[in-house]
Amino acid sequence: MIIKGRRWRATDPDIPQDAATALRSHLMAARRAVREAQRAADDAALRRARERVQRAKVALGERGDPWWEQSARERARRWRDGLSWFDGRGER
Repeated sequence: MIIKGRRWRATDPDIPQDAATALRSHLMAARRAVREAQRAADDAALRRARERVQRAKVALGERGDPWWEQSARERARRWRDGLSWFDGRGER
C-alpha cells in the first residue's frame, strides 16, 4: 500500500476476520501501553509495550517475513502463534 509516496505493508488479507479483529485489538492496547509508559517515563514498561506492538504487527503480517512470500500454512501459523502468545502471556 502506498500513502503519500511511502510504501506501507498491509495486513494479510487471508487472516480470518475474527482473528484479525482480535489482533488489532491487541495492537491498539499495546499502542496505548506505549503511550502510557512514555508518559510515566517507565523504561521497562515501554520495552514490554513495544514488544507487544511488534508481536501484533508480525502476527498481522505487517512486519517480519512478507506474507505474500509465505505458504498458506506459514501464514496461518504466524497469526495463530500471535494470538496464542497474547492469549497465553502477552496481556498479563
